[in-house]
Amino acid sequence: MTAPGRRSTTFSRLLRHGFTDPSAAERLLESAELAPVRTDPVLLDALGATADPDLALSGLVRLVEAQDGHTAQRELLDTLIAAKPLRDRLLGVLGASAALADHLARHPSDWQELVTYEPQDLHPGVTEFERGLAAAADPVSLRVAYRRCLLSIAARDVCGTTDLAQTAAELADLATATLRAALAIARGAAPDDAAQCRLAVIAMGKCGGHELNYVSDVDVIFVGEAVEGADERKAVQAASRLASHLMRICSETTVEGSIWPVDANLRPEGRNGPLVRTLSSHLAYYQRWAKTWEFQALLKARPVAGDLELGEEYVATLAPLVWHAAERENFVADVQKMRRRVVENIPAAEIERELKLGPGGLRDVEFAVQLLQLVHGRADTSLRSGTTLDALKALAAGGYVGRADAVQLDEAYRFLRSMEHRIQLYRLRRTHLVPEGDADLRRIGRSLGLRSDPVAALHREWKRHAAVVRRLHEKLFYRPLLDAVAQLAPGESRLSADAARERLVALGYADPAAALRHLEALASGVTRKAAIQRTLLPVLLGWFADSADPDAGLLNFRKVSDALGKTPWYLRLLRDEGAAAENLARVLSAGRLAPDLLMRAPEAVALLGDGDGGGLEPRPRAHLEQEILAGVGRAAGGEQAVTAARGVRRRELFRTAAADIVASYGTEETPAVADQGALVDLVGGAVSDLTAATLAGTLRAVVRDGWGETLPTRFAVIGMGRFGGHELGYGSDADVLFVHEPREGVAEREASQAANAVVSEMRRLLQIPSADPPLLIDADLRPEGKSGPLVRTLKSYEAYYRRWSLVWESQALLRAEFVAGDADLGSRFIELVDPLRYPAEGLGEDAVREIRRLKARMETERMPRGADPTLHTKLGRGGLSDVEWTVQLLQLRHGWVEPGLRTTRTREALAAACAAELISTEDAATLDEAWVLATRVRNAVMLVRGRAGDTFPSGARELAAVGRYLGYGPGHVGELLDDYRRTTRRARAVVEELFYGA
Repeated sequence: MTAPGRRSTTFSRLLRHGFTDPSAAERLLESAELAPVRTDPVLLDALGATADPDLALSGLVRLVEAQDGHTAQRELLDTLIAAKPLRDRLLGVLGASAALADHLARHPSDWQELVTYEPQDLHPGVTEFERGLAAAADPVSLRVAYRRCLLSIAARDVCGTTDLAQTAAELADLATATLRAALAIARGAAPDDAAQCRLAVIAMGKCGGHELNYVSDVDVIFVGEAVEGADERKAVQAASRLASHLMRICSETTVEGSIWPVDANLRPEGRNGPLVRTLSSHLAYYQRWAKTWEFQALLKARPVAGDLELGEEYVATLAPLVWHAAERENFVADVQKMRRRVVENIPAAEIERELKLGPGGLRDVEFAVQLLQLVHGRADTSLRSGTTLDALKALAAGGYVGRADAVQLDEAYRFLRSMEHRIQLYRLRRTHLVPEGDADLRRIGRSLGLRSDPVAALHREWKRHAAVVRRLHEKLFYRPLLDAVAQLAPGESRLSADAARERLVALGYADPAAALRHLEALASGVTRKAAIQRTLLPVLLGWFADSADPDAGLLNFRKVSDALGKTPWYLRLLRDEGAAAENLARVLSAGRLAPDLLMRAPEAVALLGDGDGGGLEPRPRAHLEQEILAGVGRAAGGEQAVTAARGVRRRELFRTAAADIVASYGTEETPAVADQGALVDLVGGAVSDLTAATLAGTLRAVVRDGWGETLPTRFAVIGMGRFGGHELGYGSDADVLFVHEPREGVAEREASQAANAVVSEMRRLLQIPSADPPLLIDADLRPEGKSGPLVRTLKSYEAYYRRWSLVWESQALLRAEFVAGDADLGSRFIELVDPLRYPAEGLGEDAVREIRRLKARMETERMPRGADPTLHTKLGRGGLSDVEWTVQLLQLRHGWVEPGLRTTRTREALAAACAAELISTEDAATLDEAWVLATRVRNAVMLVRGRAGDTFPSGARELAAVGRYLGYGPGHVGELLDDYRRTTRRARAVVEELFYGA
């Protein structure tokens, strides 16, 4: 009977020692099994020192209960109290691993493996583990022996006898010994197969890198050869049977569970390839077919079992290919894309708990280190370690990584791997997810030495180390480039000039010498400006490298920095506003147009931030017009006024181009916009509104300069073509018609002269050579084309259209929309042409035939000589012209009865035709997809080349930039062209049916 007051004393002692369920712990301590030791303070102190005292006490009671008789129980308890090394080891394991507690309960004599504490037991290697597995003759006994060895590794780990690197190396050595034992069992089961072949087992991944987890797939590659005199085909088949048996021995679940899965999917062709290949077959594959990631994987290759001489020959044969992998086109981009793909495949609900694969996780460190090894390991053999921490240390020693960065990454990697070990050790299950329960987090935190509020402390330390990795893993690649040119820290190891050039070439720089000069100009010195640049550039260089033209990005950044470097807000904007620096990097490296617009007025960089610069959202037409008219009003004369209008146009073109580029590329925080049609509408609407506002301002300037406030004639500008359809691209001319109407009391001749003078002066002012891009006015769609007068009265238009109008003019007028000048006159012009473009009863058959004839003639006569008709965005098969003429024919035939078709916009008209069931949903989607894609290509060409074009660029770098804008990563330009041809081919089939009636 427990005396009054004693329970509360024991209860509080248990709480002080870290028990979370003191009542249950008190009952266990009172059990008969622990009677000899329950009052010994040494036991309670030792339990309180474990990661989970409740778990340790429960496991101890189970272990004592499982002993064979009273004598065995007494031996265990006496040794436990008398021998501190055993006490720390045994209770440490029981408090950290429920799975090993289960093993000890099933095999109660295995605790004696932890008694010995000789120097040779502190750091066992493959030989010692082979000795521990030697008695295993079948899969079941191999599992028991494996767990017995694992018990000793875990004991040294949780007691701090070994550090993270030593524990991971021991686990890899145990895996090596296990693979050898499994192969011996497989050979013993099939001696005839063993006699025919040489089989080498090559460890890959963490096993190959000598840094294995407690529970992990063991990645391997098998190499087989025939013994002398044997048939090669039969020998490879025999080797395959042995390899398969080895995998089953380790992977299959028995009464003792499984050891770990053996994964051979890193072999050539993955799971679709043969399990075993000869060395020559491996070599042929890697020489011809291997992808970049496969060479990255070979960094870890290490012969571990079977014919070690053959294994060493395999590694030696493939090593030259591994160390030349960095010379492959798009090498860095391929590695980074693989990393991004890994992150993208993590379920959204798990990404914040993902210790290995998530942002700031273990894989970020490993990828960064492997990338640097592949770039510099060809010239520097000291970097060729398969172990992440050893390789990181070598990279720092050689100046390839800053020493401070390497120290921080080493600490972060060790902490994150230790967390991973403790998570896996509990149940011996393969997982990289941080658990959510407080009990689990408390156990993990305490096991890592975080005893004061372990849950909060664990979360804090985890997030701190993850943030370090996130901040450094990409900068790791770029910061040493700045150290190499800035030379601020005497005595610090730094990249040699050759190594810096080597790294820049790997990043995709075509002129590394020029890039180093730019970096030196930007980052050298002790000024505040240079210090901020050294902070910004490691990140910017990564974003430049993500583009098709890193050289241009860096050069343009230097130009902008030279122009704005002394402006106090510029570097502050890039440093303090998260979006600004990334947006600028994207814009400067995406092509010529946006940087050219920016260089003419670098202060427009402010638009790229998220502060008071206005952001990248296109401004409404009313606001644009208001600003331009205000600028015109302040100007001293016509030329100065139009200069102000063109300045606004240049700035807003930059805003639109930047918004388009950033939305197309995406940022680290925001993915690329998936709706391509929305991007087309954004650009078309913004540029069309800007053009209309510019024309309105120019018209006001010309009238005021020549006639004061009132022109002798009312004057209106009618947008036509893509301008009227709100579909202008960056390089489009402004298709217009000019209409006027003499004011009361003004002679028609005077009015006509004034109107013509306005048109001439508008065209002149908008094309004066200056820093701002010209705006070309094209009036060729007017009655009689180039032969007719530039401007007509409304009555003249009425008379012409009544007597002479041709069907192509009715078609052209489908795009007519008032854009500037006298709104009433513009409205009456639109009323005039409505009966022409939406004829009552629709088009007659003769008119339909005429439109088809004109289209066929245009296809044959206007296609540029030598152009590929499958890739010409305007006149090619399934291109803009095909889609627009098809939609316009539907408008001409049915617009009189379908109000939705009475629009100047192609996509709106197409949607209305679909809603009216004039075209099937599938056909409408096909035409829309082709039209959007062709428009996006035209926009891309203008952004990349800085001049308009209807065909894909022929240069590889420009074509890659177009592909990048359209969402095709490095090395996928061929897919872009295939997709374009496929999309437009489908559209052409719809055009043949709907337009030509085929």
